[in-house]
Formats: sequence, structure tokens, C-alpha cells
Amino acid sequence: MQKAIGKRAISSFISLFLLVILVFFLSRLTGDPAALFLPVDASEEMLEAFRERHGLNDPVIVQFFSYLGDLVRGDFGDSLRKARPALDVVLEAFVWTLQLALITMALVTVAAVTLGSIAAFKVGTAFDRFTSMLSLIGASAPDFWIAIVAIVLFSVNLGWVPTSGTGSVWHWILPICVLFIRPFGLILQVVRGSMLSALGSAYVKTARAKGVKNRPIIFVHTLRNAMLPVVTVIGDQAAALLNGAVVVETIFGFPGVGKLMIDSILQRDFNVILAAIMVTALAIFIMNILIDLAYALLDPRIRA
Repeated sequence: MQKAIGKRAISSFISLFLLVILVFFLSRLTGDPAALFLPVDASEEMLEAFRERHGLNDPVIVQFFSYLGDLVRGDFGDSLRKARPALDVVLEAFVWTLQLALITMALVTVAAVTLGSIAAFKVGTAFDRFTSMLSLIGASAPDFWIAIVAIVLFSVNLGWVPTSGTGSVWHWILPICVLFIRPFGLILQVVRGSMLSALGSAYVKTARAKGVKNRPIIFVHTLRNAMLPVVTVIGDQAAALLNGAVVVETIFGFPGVGKLMIDSILQRDFNVILAAIMVTALAIFIMNILIDLAYALLDPRIRA
């Protein structure tokens, strides 16, 4: 198990390094930050002073190795827009995204595992067909469309919840509900299929022959053995939410890392872009390690 985690750590580090190289050079193609941050009537001397102060006059390859040197020392640079350490700006936004992702995935996991297990046990019934329809709709519905329709219906027309912000519990309802739909549909499908396979196994038939009641069969004998593929999907969906939920955060004006990335790209805040990508990649790496540990807990054969 330790070797597997070590290999994953090495591969994740290599992937992160290549991603930093790619984003660094691509971000430099978006334009000159001096023309964006300084007034329209700024003189050429002011533009040159800005570029010199932030090292933008150096060749791109020199800027890259200078950035790597700072990165090794733990310096992510300063935000051009906020004149603060870029890492601090990203971590503040990431806390919001992390809260949103944890709340959403907790609700999704409980709902999808419960309904998927019951649907598998009652396969072919009206309840099974209804949950299958829900899962298909959820897995195929586009987030941006649902978000816009939700704002028009529940915020503009009915006035039940605010359109954006984080000031109260009501501000969180629409973002959580919109982010809930897609992972719920995907996880529900996987839970149902995995549970159907497990319910047809020999140990379940033996338990039924011994007179074991339905609830222990579902939640004791079957669910644990059916959870390995489910854990994979839950981890993938959690990583997708940690990756920023860019569209939903932008539509709802949610101050998470996804919206921060979009704003930083538009404003050519290079250091914040890179810091956001590295923090998000590190979070996804930790998520993958947790998935591996969950595998080991569910299946002792993996621990070897």
C-alpha cells in the first residue's frame, strides 16, 4: 500500500510540474497586464515601470526559471490585482469551495447510496424506474442551464432565495442544489448497478436461505462489497467539485476558487492563476490518497 501511495505521489508531482509549465507559458499569451492594470492614458514610461517592477520585461524563459526559484522557496508571488501574496488570495477562495464541495458531496453520497440500494433491491418496480429516470436526468443535465433556470424561477420569479452571495444559509441553497444534481445522477447509477451485481452473488443467496431480513442483506452483507466502484465515482465527483465548479461559482457569484480562476484569467493575474492551479491539484492528490485508503478499508486484499 505504501509503495502504491509513493508511486501516486511521484506521478502526481510530475503531472503538477508539467501543468505548471503549460499554464505558465499559455497565460503569457493572454496579453500584457500593464495595459490592463494601468489607466488608459498611462504613459509609456509608466507602462515600462510597471513591467520592470513585476519582471515582465525579461524573456519568458527567464521569467519561468525565476518563478521556479521563488516557488522552491515557498514564494508564490504577489497578486497583481490585490497586491497581496497570491497563495493567501487562493486559500481564502479555496476555503469557500471546500465548504461547498463537502456539503454537496455529503448530501449526494447519503441520498445516492440510500436510493440506489433500495432501487437495486426493488428492481423492476415503479420506485426503481423512477430513480433510474432521476439518475439519467441528473447525469445528463448541463449545470449552466440548470443554474440559469433556477435563478430565473426561484430567485427572480418566486423570490424565495437570493441570486448570489454567501451572506446567509439561503445564499447557499441554489449553488448546492445545482451542484447536487449531476453527481447524484452518476453515483446513483453506479450504486444501483453495483448493488444488483452484489445481490446476485452466492453469499446473499445463502443469507436469504438462512432467513436473514432484507435490511441486513442490503446494508450489511451487500453494500460493503458493492462500494469499491462507488468509492471511485464519489472520489471523481468530489475532485470535480474541488476543481472549482467554475461555471456554477461564476453564475452565482460564489467567491470560490473557480470564480477566482476566471477573474484572474480575465485580469491576467498570472501568479494567482498558477497558485490556484497548484492548490487545486494538491487537493485532488490528497483526495486520491483518501480514495486509496478507503479501498484498503473496504477490501483487505488491497492492503498488501
